[in-house]
Amino acid sequence: MDAEALKRAALAPRATPPGARDGALAVASRSTPVETLLARIAAEYEALPRQLKSVAKYVEQHRASLMVDRTGDIAARCGVQPSAVVRFAQRFGFPGFSAMQAVFRHDYAEQASPLSSYQQRIRTLIATKRHALTGGMMAREFIAGSMSGLQELARDLDDAQIEAAVGILEKAENIYVVGVRRSFAVAAYIAYALSHTDKRVQLVSGTGGMFREQTGSIHGSDVVIAISFTPYGRETQACVRHAHRRRAKIVVVTDSRLSPLARYAGALLTVKEGSAFAFRSLTSTICLCQALFVALAYRLELSVEETRDRGEYDD
Repeated sequence: MDAEALKRAALAPRATPPGARDGALAVASRSTPVETLLARIAAEYEALPRQLKSVAKYVEQHRASLMVDRTGDIAARCGVQPSAVVRFAQRFGFPGFSAMQAVFRHDYAEQASPLSSYQQRIRTLIATKRHALTGGMMAREFIAGSMSGLQELARDLDDAQIEAAVGILEKAENIYVVGVRRSFAVAAYIAYALSHTDKRVQLVSGTGGMFREQTGSIHGSDVVIAISFTPYGRETQACVRHAHRRRAKIVVVTDSRLSPLARYAGALLTVKEGSAFAFRSLTSTICLCQALFVALAYRLELSVEETRDRGEYDD
């Protein structure tokens, strides 16, 4: 199967099954075969059998390594038989799993950059060095991981979802921000930043276990910003479900379109962090939230200026 055939296979239309999440296929400014394929996987995820759901999660979360992973290794990590991996590829129009891998391999070849090579050189150096690692070497590994995450964020950023998030926040009467454990630092930052607007902002900290009390007054004109990454905080999920029942709008910042929070999202912002020594960075998530705040502040300031201009003109 040549590159053009691979592209046609990834872009080929399929009927979306009942119950698929709204907007899952809205890839907006991203239209590469890989992104289109991932959007289709997200749209059909709820209708997949349990074993194929496991493969879907792996494909969505390990796109960088998928092009070289062996079918047997993927099956073992997903807890399924190798035949399930093949059936997954066939479900999305490929003759076999190697054909699906070729789409990811082609995408990687087009996106490869000196940064990727630099990061690989650092990791190779660390892996082969016999002496203890220095603080500087470890710092450079973390920096390279963060840079790699930022590069992936820039490549995969969905402009339409950013615009949707800004529009939702602009109309909010009250904004609630929730994130637990490693996500709490990001939640605290964006709550701080948003407090510089004229919006009423509440950081849902859960102090004293009072998540229910802190979110009890959420109603339909409010917005919840929920920040959560695998394995997805139970407290955050409970807050989001509560907000959904109250008909509030929800902006979700998470690491996957298959996240349990994604189905409730009025705007879905996905970000995958770089990592080093099994520790994930927060650099890309902070960057994304800063960009969201700045875009909102810009929009609000324009609205104020337009109101002033109209008033002066009327006078």
